[in-house]
Amino acid sequence: MFRILIVIIFGGLLILNTSCKGDKKSSSVKTQEIHFTKEGELNLFNTDATLLKRLEIEIADDEYQVETGLMYRTEMAENRGMLFVFDNEELRYFYMKNTYIPLDIIYIDATQKIVSIKANAEPLNENSIPSDFPAQYVLEVNAGMAKKWGLQPGDSISYQRN
Repeated sequence: MFRILIVIIFGGLLILNTSCKGDKKSSSVKTQEIHFTKEGELNLFNTDATLLKRLEIEIADDEYQVETGLMYRTEMAENRGMLFVFDNEELRYFYMKNTYIPLDIIYIDATQKIVSIKANAEPLNENSIPSDFPAQYVLEVNAGMAKKWGLQPGDSISYQRN
């Protein structure tokens, strides 16, 4: 009788161990790459209203889109960017958490004039990158583009949604 009890207990443990092997969970989380979706176009003008550049843009205008921004992207074409649209004008603070591509961060006031440019924001750096003045819009483009296009504070934008 004792042997039968041992066999039953051992058999039960063996079955339990075997049935749980398929339930192991992966300890790593993989983030799916996000691809560009054109939601509008943005024009950049210098102070005398000369068109400097036309961009295809994604528009971040809700809480999730603003918090995620360009995170987890590995590339962005030169003629593209992301425009963050806020309800009001105030000092803005951005950072590069989970952002793998270097960016120029362009702060724009409620009248759509550029108030400050933070060039070459370092990927994955979580330090705050503040605007110098209140901003209602923020445009992110590839690092070096603001200089290449000759952007300066006082220049302006216009944009339209698709």
